[in-house]
Amino acid sequence: MTTINSSEFLRDIPAWAVDDRDYCLLMLMKDGMNSRILLDYAKSCILASSSPVFRRQQFLIRCVGGSIDHQPHSRDMQALRSLEVDSESVIRAITPALDPTRHKGQAGNIAVIGGCREYTGAPYFAAISALKIGADLSHVFCTKDAASVIKSYSPELIVHPVLEESYNVGEEYKRSISSKVLAEVDKWMERFDCLVVGPGLGRDPFLLDCVSEIIRHARQSNIPIVIDGDGLFLVTNNIDLVSGYALAVLTPNVNEYKRLVQKVLSSEVNDVDASQQLQSLAKQIGGVTILRKGNSDLISDGDTVKSVSIYGSPRRCGGQGDILSGSVAVFLSWARQHILAADSNSNLSCKNPTVLGCIAGSAILRKAASLAFSNKKRSTVTGDIIECLGKSLEDICPAN
Repeated sequence: MTTINSSEFLRDIPAWAVDDRDYCLLMLMKDGMNSRILLDYAKSCILASSSPVFRRQQFLIRCVGGSIDHQPHSRDMQALRSLEVDSESVIRAITPALDPTRHKGQAGNIAVIGGCREYTGAPYFAAISALKIGADLSHVFCTKDAASVIKSYSPELIVHPVLEESYNVGEEYKRSISSKVLAEVDKWMERFDCLVVGPGLGRDPFLLDCVSEIIRHARQSNIPIVIDGDGLFLVTNNIDLVSGYALAVLTPNVNEYKRLVQKVLSSEVNDVDASQQLQSLAKQIGGVTILRKGNSDLISDGDTVKSVSIYGSPRRCGGQGDILSGSVAVFLSWARQHILAADSNSNLSCKNPTVLGCIAGSAILRKAASLAFSNKKRSTVTGDIIECLGKSLEDICPAN
């Protein structure tokens, strides 16, 4: 067995060749480690990296006496690059100018459906991220137990304590309370540019039944819906809620995506043909847009596949998916406005607002995460990333 002495190896690597992106790779370089395992791991990392990382990791592999097999890795890299989209151009195109003639609400009115006894942070993160991106108004529809807590996080949010959980509802009252919940949400529905369903929702059966009806009413009103977290648990078990609705966006993480693939395609996740499988999945659900979160975010509406591979952060603190859902909601609403206003004059090759919203939301989160990590390193938490959203957007699309 060939082994690597890490002290000798690291001494021979110049400082410029290593940064935080190589952390996981270098952690594997322990005394006595099997070089074959190391080389295989390093090669697998390459597939999910941007070209500077690719070149640096090639160098690291050569330092341990390895070689790069460009068949099939180069083909995989070319495939990823062919899907990569110019996300900054998308953001510039769809972000509305700050116009003193516009009134409150025209830059986005977003509603988050979620928040229960156990989970109050997730709906807050999604709703406040929407405001930090540039939405004018952000609402949270949550249970009564969660409302006071969420209100205490920020006075900027409009919090509606209207949802109910089973423990608080007698069997004989469920129908009347469900109707009351739906009526309360319906009073506001026509004002919203997008709903975010799922952050901090929980899995209480009665609550999920109420939210199912909210989703159906949003569809009838032609309002875009971004579904994340426990909202994905809900729709995975009831695909008809979103099937055929082109204004629906699903944002699954690795485990949520696995369950979705198993449910809809009756197969396992195929990372070799990831883009093709994602496209098939979106098409099978009737043209919804799916943002598959990962090292590179893959986005498909069943017709096309796009990739966002901007480097973000190695810090995987909880709550980043909530930032993403709130960000996608705002950019989706802006993209929809842009396409309607521009008609056929838009210079964007993609005309699907859900895809454009996903591209912009993914890119801005990654940039904000990178900026936050550069300042806070290991202590980076979700609030730090949220505070970097504004600067990240300003760097791409200055307000003045």
